[in-house]
Amino acid sequence: MKCTLADIATWVQGKLDGDPNLPITGAAPLGAARPGEITLVDHSCRPPKIEPGQAAAAIVPVGLTLGTLPTIQVDDVHQAFAKIVSSFRPVRLPRRVGASRLATISPLARLADDVEVHPGATIAEDVRIGAGSVIHSGAHIMAGCRLGKNVVVFPTAVLYENTIVGDRSIIHAGAVLGAFGFGYKSAEGRHQLSAQLGYVELGADVEVGANTTIDRGTYGPTRIGEGTKIDNQVMIAHNCRIGRHNMICSQVGIAGSTSTGDYVVMAGQVGVRDHVHIGDRAVLGAMAGIVNDVPEGVTMLGIPAVRERDQKLKFAAISKLPELRRRVRALESLVAQLAQLPGSHDEAAAA
Repeated sequence: MKCTLADIATWVQGKLDGDPNLPITGAAPLGAARPGEITLVDHSCRPPKIEPGQAAAAIVPVGLTLGTLPTIQVDDVHQAFAKIVSSFRPVRLPRRVGASRLATISPLARLADDVEVHPGATIAEDVRIGAGSVIHSGAHIMAGCRLGKNVVVFPTAVLYENTIVGDRSIIHAGAVLGAFGFGYKSAEGRHQLSAQLGYVELGADVEVGANTTIDRGTYGPTRIGEGTKIDNQVMIAHNCRIGRHNMICSQVGIAGSTSTGDYVVMAGQVGVRDHVHIGDRAVLGAMAGIVNDVPEGVTMLGIPAVRERDQKLKFAAISKLPELRRRVRALESLVAQLAQLPGSHDEAAAA
C-alpha cells in the first residue's frame, strides 16, 4: 500500500506541515522506522533528534515541529498512529468456524448458537458459554464452567471446573484459572493438601494475561472484580478478593486471602504477603514488598514497602553514604594526627 502525506492527514484529521505529495510506504515506531515510513513522536517536552533517512514524516502533538521533517499535528498521537498502522497492516480477523468437528465438546455442554470453538479445544460436561464467545484451539474448559457473552479464551488456556467468567472478558494463552491453592497442613510427618472445594470467579470486562495463574478458593471463590486488567505471568493465590478496575502488571505475586479495593495499581514484580488489604486507588511501585495493610490513595515503594515520601528520603540518605564514609575516614585521620601531637597524651591522661 502506498499513499501520500496528504492522504494520511485526511485519515487522522490532522494539520499537515510539509509536502502534501510526499509518498508514504508504511508506518513504524521511531526506532524501527525506515526511509519512506511515517513515525510518531508523543512527547513535546523532549522531542527526539531524528536523523536523515530515519523516517519520512512524523505524527506529533499539536504545536510541535521537528525542524525540516514533515509532520502531521493531532490532538491524540497514539489514537491517530494506531489508525495509520491499521491502514497499512489491517487486523487479521479470524475466519468463523462455528463449533468445529475437530473440537471435543460434551453433549451435556450448552453453547449459544454463534459460539466459536476452534479445532482441538475441549469443552466438558455442564459447561455454559454465552453468545459471541470464542474458544481457541487447545483451550480446555472443564466441567461446570460458566462463560458469559463475548468471552475470548486463547489457545492452551485452562479453566478448571466451576470457573465463572463474566461478559467480554479475555483469557490469554497459557493462563490457568482454578488450579489448586498452595495450602497444606502437616500431619504424621507429611504435608497434606488442604481442601480445594472453591473456584475462580471473574467479573465482566476482566483481562487475564498469558501464563497467569489464579488459584481456586479453599471453600468459596477467588474473585477478580469487574474491569480489572491482569498482565502476563502474574500469580494470584487462593481466596484472594481483587477489586474492580485494578491494574496488575507482569510478575506480580499475591499471596492467599489478600484483598484489594478498586482502582489499585501494582507495578511489575510487586510481592504481597497473605491476609493484607490494599485500599482503593493505592499505587504499589515496582518490586514493592507489601507486608502490612495499605491505606487508600497512598503510593508505596521499596522492600519492605513504606510510603513514597519516606522511601525517597531513605534513597536520598543512601545516595550520600559514600560521601559520608569519606568524611568519616577524613575525620578519623585527623583525630589520629592530633593524637600524635606533643602533650596530647598527657592532656588525655589528666582529663
